[in-house]
Amino acid sequence: MKTQRFSPVFSMTLALAVAFGTAVSPAVAQKKEVLQLQTQVQGLQDQMTQMKQSFDERMGVMKNLVEQNTDAVNKATAAVTTLQATLQKQQSDAAGRTDQLSGQIQALNDTLDELKVRLSKVSKQLEDMQSSQQSLAAQQQAAAAQAAAAPPPDVLYANALRDYNAGKNDLATQEFSDYIKFYPNTDLAGNSYFYLAELEYRGGNYAQAVQNYDQVLQNFPSGNKAAAAQLKKGYALIEMGKTDDGVSELRHLIQRYPKTNEAVQARERLKKLGVSSTTKSGE
Repeated sequence: MKTQRFSPVFSMTLALAVAFGTAVSPAVAQKKEVLQLQTQVQGLQDQMTQMKQSFDERMGVMKNLVEQNTDAVNKATAAVTTLQATLQKQQSDAAGRTDQLSGQIQALNDTLDELKVRLSKVSKQLEDMQSSQQSLAAQQQAAAAQAAAAPPPDVLYANALRDYNAGKNDLATQEFSDYIKFYPNTDLAGNSYFYLAELEYRGGNYAQAVQNYDQVLQNFPSGNKAAAAQLKKGYALIEMGKTDDGVSELRHLIQRYPKTNEAVQARERLKKLGVSSTTKSGE
């Protein structure tokens, strides 16, 4: 028969019961009671075993639940960590893109400001050009109106020359000036400059006369008054006290127009001054 092992509590209880039974009851009664006690103890022991099994089962279930919950928590923690890392990366990327976009926007703003400045300059230039065109158009219209009101060129020039020969200096000056204003590109415009210079020379305005003689020499060098203009320019310079410049002009006249009447007059004037009519080297 297999010997049963009892827990210390049960053994102590049994010993007390036996001792108590021995002291109170006879041996037979004690045996019967012992059997009853053993039966009760066995029942208690079975109940404890069942309770332990049930507890172990429940503990196993709880442990499994705890493990499952722990695994779920670990997975959730990992997911949260991954999500945080993703969010941080997105925020970092977004910040980088924001900085890049800010730089691009600033560059566009700078370019826009530069374009505004250029547009303002172009607008100003266009306004200036438009103003110049309007002014030129107005001048052309005024010139056309004046030309329409002016006498024909041959009539105006003939009147000016007639008044010049008649000694009507003021009237001739106005008429020659009108001819130059209305018909500046004709051959007779060169003659008009010459006679204006002659009128200034008559009045002793030698500096102004030199300027008008220069107009003939510079703008109408092949005109029929070129030689006469250079001769009288030389005379005017001498009258102004610029003898060297006047002598140089007369020598150039002789060299340029050697067979003209003006060249003869230039030689005579140089002879009176006591200087050679030959152009010096380097002049």
